[in-house]
Amino acid sequence: PDPVPGGARPHPDRPGSARHGVWERVARLIDRRPRRVWAGCLIVLLAGAAFMPQLRTDGVPLSETFVGEASSVTAQEVLDEHFPGGSGNPAIVLTDASALPQTISAAERVQGVSGVRPRTADGGQPLVVDGRALVEVTLSGTADSEAARQTVERLRDRLHGVSGADALVGGYTAQQVDTQAAAERDRTVIVPVVLAIIVAILIVLLRSLAMPVLLVATVALNYLATLGVAGLVFEHVLGFTGTDPSVALYGFVFLVALGVDYNIFLMTRAREESLRHGVRSGVLRGLTVTGGVITSAGVVLAATFTALAVIPLAFLVQIAFIVAFGVLLDTLLVRSLLVPALVRDAGPIVWWPGTLYRRGREAKQVRESEQLVRLGR
Repeated sequence: PDPVPGGARPHPDRPGSARHGVWERVARLIDRRPRRVWAGCLIVLLAGAAFMPQLRTDGVPLSETFVGEASSVTAQEVLDEHFPGGSGNPAIVLTDASALPQTISAAERVQGVSGVRPRTADGGQPLVVDGRALVEVTLSGTADSEAARQTVERLRDRLHGVSGADALVGGYTAQQVDTQAAAERDRTVIVPVVLAIIVAILIVLLRSLAMPVLLVATVALNYLATLGVAGLVFEHVLGFTGTDPSVALYGFVFLVALGVDYNIFLMTRAREESLRHGVRSGVLRGLTVTGGVITSAGVVLAATFTALAVIPLAFLVQIAFIVAFGVLLDTLLVRSLLVPALVRDAGPIVWWPGTLYRRGREAKQVRESEQLVRLGR
């Protein structure tokens, strides 16, 4: 029988109405070839995810902060040509005044340092405030370069060994080092915590253990594929050599939240239909009814985030692309094809250990008994 049957006088909000024509055809395609559909979707997503290492999250160079020309960028380029790269943004060292000579001597011996001088007061004497002195350390590399960040790390290691100095290293480059370290820690901690919370919520909502894991896995794969494509586009199309350390985490928060939102739309309706019509017909009916709503919401949201790209800041352009592309990929591929095809192919097992799983197992046992009876005859 037709998995999404229509009636003689279809209701406008039920399968079979004109507004559901496209999604009925998609549902029939999934019903006929579920394995081909989900296999094709997985190939596309895995191909995108394979390029994720292309996305560099070690910061946006100052020369790429603005999209287009900016006088501050031009000035920095001229400065780099004629002076040490870190002249405009020296590293700042706070040290105990009693250990100032030892601190200066230690800093001068650090590889990558081109100059060291204490901040002076009137009369040329080192400026001392509350027993602390300030030292400016000029780096050889530009303040936003990997070489400068490595120099700051070496500088910290060297100054921590100066007895009595209690030295602290700050400045733009040191902030970049700390920001990158914090972003890496946040990704390590926040990502698994968020996914675990989402799985717990979906378990309560869908009354299943297997389905939430499947849905969260598709959301995570969509996120990885989006980052892979973003890495290619940023480097080879937009010309970015790096992204802000927080871009990947912001993208994760947006895409996971929106992807789970669409999952809830689709699978709660699919569960309701499955309780009345069985798992096979239920997921196809759920797709038919919610497909237009989810797609419309995704397109509108992607267009809204795309508008951020007109602001000439690299950070906003990168966020705009990741969220817009990720939402469209999730809406058009993952939620419309991959998830329904996986559920259709797997059958009641995806609802384990809930009511739908038990009903499916009982129906299978009945069919097997009937088959044995026919064979016995």
